[in-house]
Amino acid sequence: MASPLVLSLLAFVSLALADPLRIPLARRTPRNASIERFADAADFVRLKYGLDAVQPKLQRRAGQTVGLPIINQDQDSSYIGTITVGTPGEQFNIVLDTGSSDLWLASSDCLACPRGTPEFNPSSSSSLQQVTGSTGQAQQLTIQYGSGSVAGMLVQDTVNMGGFTVNPQKFLLVEQMTSGLLDGDVSGIMGLAFQALATTQATPFWQALVNNNQFASPEMAFWLTRFLDDNNAQQNEPGGELTLGGTNSTLFTGDIEFQNLATVPDGPTFWMLEVSGVTVQGSSVSIPTGNSALAAIDTGTTLIGGPTNAVAAIFNAIPGSTALTGQMAGFFSFPCSTTLSISMAFGGQSWPISDADLNLGSVGNGQCLGGIFDLNAGSNVGSGNGNPDWVVGDTFLKNVYSVFRASPPSVGFAQLSDTAGGSSGAPSGTPGSATLSRTGAPLPTGSSGNPSSSGSSSNAAPPSLPSASLLAGLFLTLCTGLASSLAFFA
Repeated sequence: MASPLVLSLLAFVSLALADPLRIPLARRTPRNASIERFADAADFVRLKYGLDAVQPKLQRRAGQTVGLPIINQDQDSSYIGTITVGTPGEQFNIVLDTGSSDLWLASSDCLACPRGTPEFNPSSSSSLQQVTGSTGQAQQLTIQYGSGSVAGMLVQDTVNMGGFTVNPQKFLLVEQMTSGLLDGDVSGIMGLAFQALATTQATPFWQALVNNNQFASPEMAFWLTRFLDDNNAQQNEPGGELTLGGTNSTLFTGDIEFQNLATVPDGPTFWMLEVSGVTVQGSSVSIPTGNSALAAIDTGTTLIGGPTNAVAAIFNAIPGSTALTGQMAGFFSFPCSTTLSISMAFGGQSWPISDADLNLGSVGNGQCLGGIFDLNAGSNVGSGNGNPDWVVGDTFLKNVYSVFRASPPSVGFAQLSDTAGGSSGAPSGTPGSATLSRTGAPLPTGSSGNPSSSGSSSNAAPPSLPSASLLAGLFLTLCTGLASSLAFFA
């Protein structure tokens, strides 16, 4: 870009607006928790997607690219961004969830919010307004989650993320909450799916920006780092990058392979693709296809949930695997000495998943917990009715550069560049030909705002398998959905 000395101020602003916005993510280490937390997380995801459990005027400040401080809870459990709300603006950490569409924040009037939760005080913002219904009364809404619900008042106020501002943005100011829905210094959730999924019926923040042509390209892209297998991970670690309005070419190599979203009645809801193939230990396995293979691509879910027959087929292809029961129903264990080699395809290339993401730690007797679970465990019927059969979360997304495109509605994947730590293996056009590796590179630094890792390797694995203590608190389901329910985002 030419300097302001050469360009007029108007041209400078115009060019600045065309630049994609890059937002670095950060994450922190887990709290102590048992391996059974994954069962709770799986139930949250099932409930989020409707299944039974086993148990305005827009502005962008010219010339500015802002990296938001973000926390990834509990070693890759969830990826969190920062927004500024109100007048004067106050910052809050929120879950970034492509599996839901609502924005909500805990209110200072919240009952049963966890102690220490940063809360938004509506009286401190001069620009906040109540959203009233046809009777002129304030609208009260309840959002159901896998482990409970949140309820509160629908309001609107100025919301800013990385220099993009929506004013007014509707969101739920939560006054009542079931315990366990928030953790740490997270104040709420930002849904990044489509408006048709929103309980509040509000236009999601990202979609409002696209509708008003605020993005140079109608896209948002994620690079998510891995610390699940890092014994030395600190409380706060870089989590990667969220790019609004385009992509960051330094974070991927080769082409971005886009697939159009699956067609559902009344238009897009989830970012939903068809799973066209799965390979395990180098061989294809039999899975449902077509409308029985729809997958929500969900940054708010930690693991991968799939239909009963498909998940059983995956683990049947792994010698020594065992279906777990009771609280862990729907999960499988496998010999800890086995290195898992699993890839997924969505109509094109097959994308390998690192063993570091698939092995969740020991369950005893030399067996380890697998990162793919039966989404339908405990249900009498499958998803159907336009709902996803798979929920593909961060276990997969850490292995690719993912791009969510509004027009045409599609999701794209690309191989991670060396700058981003490299993918777990080169994608292939034929199932089973990808070779997994555990190589990593330091996180990028520089003017783009990418975080540095202080010598840590974002995708490097230690020589030993991850232990249950490393996974502590991985409530894989802050998958936070706001649509049907929350699932840890994970």
